[in-house]
Amino acid sequence: MNQQGHMASYGQPQPGYQGYHQQQLTYDNQHMTGVPPPQYGPYNGPVQGYQQTAVPQGPLRPAPGSALPPTSIPPSTTAQQPVYNQYGQGDVHNGPAVPEQMQRLPQSQQYMPGNTLHSGSQPMPYQQYAPSLSHAQQLPNQMAHMQITGVSSNSASPVTQGYGPPASRPPTATSLPHVGPASYSAPPQNVPSSTPHDNSLPQHPFPGQPPPVSTFSSPPTSIGLTGVNHPPSMQRPPTMHGQPLPGQPPSGPYPPQPNHRSLGPQPGMPGAIPGAPTQGFQMHPAPNQGFVPQQNGSFGQMRAPQPNYAAPSTGAPNYSSQPPPQQKRLDPDSIPSPQLNELPTQKKTRHRIDPDAIPSPIQVIEDDKSNRGSEPFSTGVRGQVPPLVTTDFVVKDQGNASPRFIRCATYNIPCTSDMAKQCQVPLTTVIKPLATLPADEAHPFIVDHGETGPIRCNRCKAYMCPYMQFIEGGRRFQCAFCSCVTEVLPHYFQHLDHTGKRMDYYDRPELSLGSYEFLATVDYCKNNKFPNPPAFIFMIDVSYNALKSGLVHLLCEELKTLLDFLPREGNAEESAIRVGFVTYNKVLHFYNVKSTLAQPQMMVVSDVADMFVPLLDGFLVNVHESRAVINSLLEQIPEMFGDTRETETVFGPVIQAGLEALKAAECAGKLFIFHSTLPLAEAPGKLKNRDDKKLINTDKEKTLFQPQTSFYNNLAKECVAQGCCVDLFLFPNQYVDVATLGLVTYQTGGSIYKYTYFQAQADGERFLNDLHRDVRKVIGFDAVMRVRTSTGIRATDFFGSFYMSNTTDVELAALDCDKTVMVEFKHDDKLNEDSGAQIQCALLYTSCSGQRRLRIHNVSLNCCTQLADLYRNCETDTLINFFVKLAYRSVLNNSTKTVRESLINQSAQILACYRKNCASPSSAGQLILPECMKLLPVYLNCVLKSDILQPGADVSTDDRAYIRHLIASMDVSETNVFFYPRVLPVHKMDVDSDDFPVAVRCSEERLSKGGIYLLENGLNLFIWVGMGTQHDLIQSIFNVQSFGQIDSGMATLPQLDNPYSKKLRSMVDAIRAQRPRFMKLLIVKQEDKMEVLFKHFLMEDKSSNGGASYVDFLCHMHKEIRQLLS
Repeated sequence: MNQQGHMASYGQPQPGYQGYHQQQLTYDNQHMTGVPPPQYGPYNGPVQGYQQTAVPQGPLRPAPGSALPPTSIPPSTTAQQPVYNQYGQGDVHNGPAVPEQMQRLPQSQQYMPGNTLHSGSQPMPYQQYAPSLSHAQQLPNQMAHMQITGVSSNSASPVTQGYGPPASRPPTATSLPHVGPASYSAPPQNVPSSTPHDNSLPQHPFPGQPPPVSTFSSPPTSIGLTGVNHPPSMQRPPTMHGQPLPGQPPSGPYPPQPNHRSLGPQPGMPGAIPGAPTQGFQMHPAPNQGFVPQQNGSFGQMRAPQPNYAAPSTGAPNYSSQPPPQQKRLDPDSIPSPQLNELPTQKKTRHRIDPDAIPSPIQVIEDDKSNRGSEPFSTGVRGQVPPLVTTDFVVKDQGNASPRFIRCATYNIPCTSDMAKQCQVPLTTVIKPLATLPADEAHPFIVDHGETGPIRCNRCKAYMCPYMQFIEGGRRFQCAFCSCVTEVLPHYFQHLDHTGKRMDYYDRPELSLGSYEFLATVDYCKNNKFPNPPAFIFMIDVSYNALKSGLVHLLCEELKTLLDFLPREGNAEESAIRVGFVTYNKVLHFYNVKSTLAQPQMMVVSDVADMFVPLLDGFLVNVHESRAVINSLLEQIPEMFGDTRETETVFGPVIQAGLEALKAAECAGKLFIFHSTLPLAEAPGKLKNRDDKKLINTDKEKTLFQPQTSFYNNLAKECVAQGCCVDLFLFPNQYVDVATLGLVTYQTGGSIYKYTYFQAQADGERFLNDLHRDVRKVIGFDAVMRVRTSTGIRATDFFGSFYMSNTTDVELAALDCDKTVMVEFKHDDKLNEDSGAQIQCALLYTSCSGQRRLRIHNVSLNCCTQLADLYRNCETDTLINFFVKLAYRSVLNNSTKTVRESLINQSAQILACYRKNCASPSSAGQLILPECMKLLPVYLNCVLKSDILQPGADVSTDDRAYIRHLIASMDVSETNVFFYPRVLPVHKMDVDSDDFPVAVRCSEERLSKGGIYLLENGLNLFIWVGMGTQHDLIQSIFNVQSFGQIDSGMATLPQLDNPYSKKLRSMVDAIRAQRPRFMKLLIVKQEDKMEVLFKHFLMEDKSSNGGASYVDFLCHMHKEIRQLLS
């Protein structure tokens, strides 16, 4: 019997499959006045307001072994599982379900190359479409014959769904009858004139014979889409979990896989129309007609319009009276294929792939929101895939850490290293130890065990967690990580209940929660001494450029109020953090701001070759006590240096000065350095201008990302040892070598902010917002992080902004709430399906009050022996986060061409392994993707087109180094929207609702001439205005009469008293609040010179720097997969 692999092509999500995950949080606007900002490949953002309806279902059964009763879902609710949130049986990806069941034919059913006319109005339930084939067209497996398809399978009854791995059930003795090919002619009916001329006719089966396969065969140079149907009479009986239904055998054939698409209501369900015709897919719409709506699943049924499209998309924007521009067509000739070279010379017809027929990020995001956004996500079940990062959901910690703290690339990992090598799916987690939680979620509890400190395993030193097993009446516990048995200390002893749990299980966070904190004892402190509260030192460049731009005056004014918002502990009245001030150009100026002084005192250190701090008492002070002296200093600094003509600066000695000050004060802390130029003055760390664009796309290009001196590498090690973090604010007018200047920041866990061509009036809002957030955010100092794992896997590689002096400890001078560390794991032994795999992240840090703490995060994953189980529990957003960090680190030692090829190869291997081992046998011309990885090609293409891996001529070397630094510590939600930006149709917003309009896909084809669109990727924020926008809407938003009067130079929207203006401004404010960096607003008018910059972020289109369009790259990936399989 034909076993069905859990696959999906493009259609609706599967029952029993947990959604693939995306989120949206991002970074800050990179563009400066007068200069095109660097452009960064987008990712995808959320869209609200799209509602899906689900067909009523019977009781759904939980996964095996979950011990949960079947859940009956009322007809009025969306079909969801209590533990595994499932897609509803009738949920459709791009529109409502068509009530027709589609099943894969058994293996014995042969492919029908019959020749029929396409008829959209045929009454027959199953049809076949195929233009007649020439001799050349019959060449097998040609690239041009690619078919994007999936095979869907459902049981006849909606009552039960199979969740087990495909090979976990014994095959049934029964088999489906052998079905041979049938080809019977019938008179043509209602043949539309738009159908390609062909002599073939529709065919009806004889009575009792199954209908022929519904196929679409295209000429060799086109891309076809294929569907495979089972007639209702051939449906397979469902596989039962628990007791079978009356009259059914205890074990049935293989169950439908959760990764298969469900294609609408089951026969016999409400709303199912027996014998309803299944319409075929029309590849080439007639001129001036919209795209044929997208199909679901195997393309056997028509797809409703995409959300937010009132009518079928016309493809390219239709500009009023102008004729529609020629539709973009895929050029298969541009994709080399061995078979194409063998074809005889002939005129080749070309067909356009309907963009609605390939996986849509927006659709996946909207489906996940509607299916998984309403119910809280409880972490009590091992190996549960969380909702996408783009979905707004509430987390209930029930023993595993929240996905806001830890997110995995797969939640079901292979039991053996051979299996891991075979599938090539990286085993990685993204850890964000100090992540900010929403107001409605509880923050990690603090546990104090007194002088004895946290309870730990004697052997591996893992901390007490919910996975530890208490034995011998509670007198001992067995470690979940190394299996060592440890005595329970008398003060920690507690009796066990009848289930083996401690009686105080729910009273102790470390026994019942996935995330919590321990107060550390003096043993966890440097030199066995509790730390002093940390310090902030503000180090201000007072050279000519910094004063001329207005930076120094703006900064000094802002610091007067900003110092009232230093981080503080809990409900403390004032912060324990002390502050100090330094100014510099070629020399350094230290300031004594002791509270007993009437005026601040300045001390100059001109010997920058041997840096020291000229004062101890009075340099680091309490803000509250020295408020008057500090304000006096901040007023005097702009005046003191107002007439300076000094243009040269130093940089290395500035960091050395801050480091020495913290050493003298015996505390950790952070340096805020505000710097404007390349440090050319004679001093340690002096740099030269080495910018050379001729190196791009050569083997020497990697030197542009490497520091030009080892001085800063050594300095970074000293800073980490002291707990001295460096945050760098750059204000360059030309090349400043970010790759070298940012090295200390990178290795100490700091942040870089860059404001090219800074002018206080134009860029002040962005700079001050960034500064406020940077000073005020939650931060831990002098941190060490270690990741422990259960036997069988171990952490082998780490990615992020930190320093490592050994192979296990991640050392961070500071770690804030935005920073992540990515960890890759490898097998060192076999894993067990029953016990799974456990991961524990322990972060030792000093809080802003000087308290030493341990923050613990635990997560448990499932283990599998079937590749199918792995592929249905993957998380594409996390996978992309890993791939981009791996690639951006690799450019230090490899050419960008090599890095791009490596990414494509690994991704192709992942998808080829799925096709070979998990998908049902099918034509090589079909592209079959796992349901949870169907967006891997589009997101991977965004990464490959990014300015790091494929730079355009207008992207500066500094911008590339800057983005490379930002990505290193981005979380999944930030990389998501950064590489696939969110595009919101402003003209469709509901002014009476708090929801955003549903996003549109990131392509110029989706932009209407009569619309206004907001695009954001975490660093950039654009409002694009079409030429045909209604005058009333323009008046409501921009307060001008017409399109031509809109000022594209405005940085803020006018505050008007009308609902459209209020709604748009609230949307902009809400988006900025979601992102770690403030995004400067740019207004782009259609056909304006700035539109080129805007179009760089439309990631589904071909890019000006040579990046492929989504459709072209999908074809390329299919070719790579086929080569691997052959």
